[in-house]
Amino acid sequence: MASQWCWSLICPEPKQVASESVHGAQLALQRLGRRCEACDVEAGKPCKCGGQAVDGGAGRVAAVEVDGEQRHSKPNSSFAHSVINMVGMLIGLGQLSTPYALENGGWASAFLLIGLGAMCAYTAHIIGKCLDEDPGSRTYQDIGERAFGATGRVVASAFIYLEIFFALVSYTISLSDNLPLVFAGARLHLPWPHLTTTQLLTVAAVLVALPSLWLRDLSSISFLSFAGIAMSLVIFGTVVCAAAFGGVGMGQHIPALRLDMIPAVSGLYMFSYAGHIVFPNIHAAMEDPSRFTSVAVTSFAVVTALYTALAFVGASLFGASVSSQVTLSMPPGLAATKVALWATVLTPVTKYALEFAPFAIQLERHLPAAMGSRARTLVRGGVGSGALLLILALALTVPYFQYVLSLTGSLVSVAISVIFPCAFYLKIRWGRVSRRTVALNAAMIVAGLVLAVAGTISSATSLLQSIQKGHEA
Repeated sequence: MASQWCWSLICPEPKQVASESVHGAQLALQRLGRRCEACDVEAGKPCKCGGQAVDGGAGRVAAVEVDGEQRHSKPNSSFAHSVINMVGMLIGLGQLSTPYALENGGWASAFLLIGLGAMCAYTAHIIGKCLDEDPGSRTYQDIGERAFGATGRVVASAFIYLEIFFALVSYTISLSDNLPLVFAGARLHLPWPHLTTTQLLTVAAVLVALPSLWLRDLSSISFLSFAGIAMSLVIFGTVVCAAAFGGVGMGQHIPALRLDMIPAVSGLYMFSYAGHIVFPNIHAAMEDPSRFTSVAVTSFAVVTALYTALAFVGASLFGASVSSQVTLSMPPGLAATKVALWATVLTPVTKYALEFAPFAIQLERHLPAAMGSRARTLVRGGVGSGALLLILALALTVPYFQYVLSLTGSLVSVAISVIFPCAFYLKIRWGRVSRRTVALNAAMIVAGLVLAVAGTISSATSLLQSIQKGHEA
């Protein structure tokens, strides 16, 4: 799921990375006002700091008191900065599977990859239109509530948390797949519990990341977010280096089209474009929000070109032997391979604390107001650690990266990135849009439903079959 740079509306210093997600941005806003009264940013209520209301996005000016000093900040994200925000947030775990998806779907499935990119660019555009319609809408959930009331907010929130949960499982599976190659030749054994070397390495890595869930300092979260962006870009660069200097000949045969694999492949492609939940924050941070559509089109064009290039390079390099994560297919003795594997292993470590921010916010909202800061930290860290250990257990039990990723893309990402934005837009602007626009959005909803149902059935069936074979073995 996704990284992004600072939104100047909520950050005390320019270019400081704030968060991974919309919830992380809201968490950052809470943390900045150290002397602020309790506030409910999730529900869109302003915080009060020294008697001054802090508006997280409805207005174009925010005032925050930090250490007794009141600071006023205007959204000043330029066009280029906004494009970097969006591109950096979209590039993530999904890029690892694009060569595998192209090889399994055939080279003609690249048209599906490009088409989904165009659809997601359009839905980003209409999210911007929904935000322009009501300046009080600051988050993805706000748009859902504006369209369908409390039900819209609940459904949107449920799908967002579901996507985060599946993404964390996918990150942990990726960690488990790549660690044995990073520590090739390592042999670990404990008398109890009876775990393999790979499982023990994964447990150790997750335990190393566990303390990050206890972090409450904004600068620490900022560092992790920047590291996540850097790791994603490093992975792409190392695959290109392997193609150029690795001595692996390109030109492996790629089938034209495999229709039976398209449902599963569509889920993999869709996961790569998931990120619409943070677009309201990018919109709010822009000094000229009227250019949001141009930002979305430019960003998705860049990301789609990157994914398409990586898909063809990886599939052409490794052919039918390409793994579900392209890093697993790279030549073992190559320096670029070692860099790619380390980047892939470090990526989950940078994601856990940031992705858990939504759960932390919800948890702290429901804690007693009289509870002290230390007790809140203990509850937050304890619950987060327990949830991460549960995710670890699930990832070790179901270590099938491509099927979990495809299931996430089909079951959740299609809804968040295609179906919901179109439905929200039609409901909010009903009676004020042309018949052609209604037809376009209705067609995209139908197409999204078809991809969601077919992809979910295909990936869930493959996942269950793999689990059954694993138990039989």
